[in-house]
Amino acid sequence: MEHKILFFIESQWPLLIGAVALIVMIFKGPLTRKVAGIQEVDPVAAVQLINHEDAVIIDVREQNEWSRGHLPGARHIPLGDLPKYMQDLEKHRGHHVICQCASGMRSARAAASLKKAGFDKIYSLKGGISAWQSAGLPVEK
Repeated sequence: MEHKILFFIESQWPLLIGAVALIVMIFKGPLTRKVAGIQEVDPVAAVQLINHEDAVIIDVREQNEWSRGHLPGARHIPLGDLPKYMQDLEKHRGHHVICQCASGMRSARAAASLKKAGFDKIYSLKGGISAWQSAGLPVEK
């Protein structure tokens, strides 16, 4: 009997490891993840950073997108203008900084630029303002 149990465990080892990994992922909850070296945060994690860590939000969308609505308290710096604002952003170097765009692509590029400039608490909002609004979170105009 003992031999059959050991054989079962050995033959099902990859399946068991996968099941354990899945359970850990479910209970841990993927609030953050790294993509191309940039930490992504979902809207829930972003709210936690804003409320508990006084995170700075940088909206890197174009003016017409910004005008349609943006995260409350966000600072508008279009991606193409980011290099011009680097010196001004220095005062936020020690803060958590969340870059945000429409879907997460431009914000990841902005976050990468800030990381390269020495910011270490830098994030990209996963899914951008679309994910933010889908989570039922407020925007201002």
